[in-house]
Formats: sequence, structure tokens, C-alpha cells
Amino acid sequence: MDIENITIEAIRGNIADQPDITAIVNAANAQLRTGGGVAGAIHQAAGPDLEEETGQWAPLRPGEAVITGAHHLPNQYIIHCLGPVYGVDRPSDLLLGDCYRNAIRRSEEYKITSIAFPAISTGAFGYPFGEATDIALKAIRDQCQETRYLRLIRFVLYSEEDLKIYTEKLKVVT
Repeated sequence: MDIENITIEAIRGNIADQPDITAIVNAANAQLRTGGGVAGAIHQAAGPDLEEETGQWAPLRPGEAVITGAHHLPNQYIIHCLGPVYGVDRPSDLLLGDCYRNAIRRSEEYKITSIAFPAISTGAFGYPFGEATDIALKAIRDQCQETRYLRLIRFVLYSEEDLKIYTEKLKVVT
């Protein structure tokens, strides 16, 4: 799918293994530390220097995004976003959309041409997957109208079922 000359795709894979992408997005925790899920995989692959660099930005508030180097990952940058905890951080839909919008804004500041997102807030933070997907795609569609450098947005999803949902929803976004 293409929006504003930006290719948007979804794949099943590991967010920490996207060597053809300039920046990956970390579904971070507020303290920007090693954790479980996406944050754990990224921190483990990037090495201990990542946690040292991220300390200057903590704590993040839901919806915020900051950028760091990628350390031992094959990418140039990691954009760290704190998604909302579903049913706790409100308004959850606005905060989740802000994660995607702010990540794209950070990518534009650094003239990043490709970015890979996980499904933010859908794991331990409990956001219903289909609803989170709709919010992500709308936020990206809206934010793409303001981009100059971005040419590829990739959603890297954990399961085949998640990929199926994204693939179906991508068909109706255009």
C-alpha cells in the first residue's frame, strides 16, 4: 500500500532484525530500560550501552517518542515510544496515535527514509489488537501528509494472526 509516495507494508518477524531499515521503533517502558517483549528484544540485541544512553530521556510519558543510536543493531536509530496502558492511560486512543505520530516526527527530524514499527501497546499493555491497528494506521495515514524524507513504513508483527489482521486492514486504509 502507498500513501503520499510512502510504501506501507506488514511482515511477520523480529523488530530487532530489520537490517534494511534506518530506524526501528521500541515499544518502550517509561524508564526506557530492558524489559520483556519488544523492549527486551531490542535492548538485548543493541547491548548495554543503549540503556545508558536512554537514561537521559526517562521517564517518558505515554505518547512521547525519543530517538537514540542503535548501538549493536544493524540500524542507525531506535525511536522509543511509550504506549498507553489500555484502560489506565487516557485518552488511550489519542495517546496511542501520538506514539505513531511522534515517531514519524522524530524520523523527519533525522531525515530517516525507512522505519519499522511493532504493534505498540498490544502486548503487556493490553490494547485490543484490532482497535490498536486501526489507530496506528489512521495516525500514520494522517502524519504521512507532513513527511518529506520517509519512503518506507514497515509493521513487524509477532504472529501470523497479527499479520493477517494488518494485511486486511491495510487494504481498506487507502
